[in-house]
Amino acid sequence: MASALILFPLYVYHLSVDAYGALSIYLVFITLVQILITFSFDTSVYVHYHEFKNDSGRLADFVSSAFAFMLLSGVIVALILSVAGEMIFRIALPDQNISFFPYGLASVGTGVFLAVFKVHSSLLQTREKPETFLWSNVLVLSLIVVFTLIGMRLRPHSLAGPVYGRLLGAFFPFLWVLWRIFNEFGLRLNFHWLRESLSFNIYAFVYQLQQWFINQFDRVVMLVYLTLADVGVYDVALKCLLPIELLMNSLQSAFYPRVVSQLMGKTDQRGVEDVNRYYHGLIAVVMLLVTGSILAFPIAIKVFVLKLFSNKAAYAEAVQYIPYIAVIYLFKVIRMYFAIPYNTLKYTRPLPVIYLMVVVVKIGLMILLMEKMQIYGAVAASLVSAAAELYLMKRFMKDRFVYRYNIFKVVVAPIMLLLMIVAIEPLIPSAWKWVAHAFYLIVCIALLLWTYRNELKFVNPFGEKRE
Repeated sequence: MASALILFPLYVYHLSVDAYGALSIYLVFITLVQILITFSFDTSVYVHYHEFKNDSGRLADFVSSAFAFMLLSGVIVALILSVAGEMIFRIALPDQNISFFPYGLASVGTGVFLAVFKVHSSLLQTREKPETFLWSNVLVLSLIVVFTLIGMRLRPHSLAGPVYGRLLGAFFPFLWVLWRIFNEFGLRLNFHWLRESLSFNIYAFVYQLQQWFINQFDRVVMLVYLTLADVGVYDVALKCLLPIELLMNSLQSAFYPRVVSQLMGKTDQRGVEDVNRYYHGLIAVVMLLVTGSILAFPIAIKVFVLKLFSNKAAYAEAVQYIPYIAVIYLFKVIRMYFAIPYNTLKYTRPLPVIYLMVVVVKIGLMILLMEKMQIYGAVAASLVSAAAELYLMKRFMKDRFVYRYNIFKVVVAPIMLLLMIVAIEPLIPSAWKWVAHAFYLIVCIALLLWTYRNELKFVNPFGEKRE
């Protein structure tokens, strides 16, 4: 995600909006391959590590077998797609100037390498090794950026730089992860263990696959009704809001191992106050990020694109969609809270049902709305499906876990902010948009100050001891 932000100016300089739209399709494909190879081990490692951490033999079986299984899966998927990839692209993307060879095949390799690296990162998180986690991710980011810069220098105005740069940037960390894992845990492929573990993974895997349909497949569906340029504009709006995604996921990753430890040790299956405080803070931060992004990014894009790259004015069309996409993160952060027990209780069975319903809602609405509303139809479908996802996550856990939380802090405050933005934004003239966006931020700050007025009494920024 960070590489997409850092490299965005380079993409704008070298690529047309159409080419950027094609690149976004290849990135969507990389994510799909990554999910197929990961097979939800990035999720199960949080739970299984805490189960096996006191039994070194079972832990070694789990970790080594998981990585060996991913390597085997990577070889099989690569072979299958080498034969069938072009046919799949032609069926899924008819009448589009996108081919599986060579960039689709390179994307397969990138997906395999990043899948292995991602599971290793999850293992580092749950083992609470932040230094190794940080520097390994910095390494991947740096390599992707450097190789992409070199590629676009050698092949400007071509997708070769972005695609092959990501491939090479992921390859060397992939080798480092394999050396590190097999050096510590040995090389094992315990099929008896796999049969037991994959029964848990299969539900989470289907869930992740459905998440891909919800969060990524919309670009493919858009090509049925819209152009590659439209996909490029839509993807630019999404990329601008990646800082929210990065910070939201990073903050949860920082405290999530402790959440798992606390809830797995409980017998009454009820929420605990310490867990709630983590998510109160996370929701408040995301509220500020959403309103801050709505104010800052439209201004930044107009200055950056129209002043520095006046011949790429088509990129600036993304500005109008940013407020409506940003508010979706308010649903997403609330959903993080209601998703806790699905992993800690290992109750993943309802997830395929929940997300099948969400996928049907989103794709169905896109088909109904995009022909008349164009890109706004895709955004509206995303917003409605995010609300449906939140409702279903809470509803399906009703009889298994008791959520104890402050409804105003977790639900009412962010939803109030969302409804205000969605109601006001269409009514404001273009020349006054920045005033409305500043108003959203002011209201958000005031709402949070009022909501946390009791907690703020105990905040001492100078660190001095209170009487």
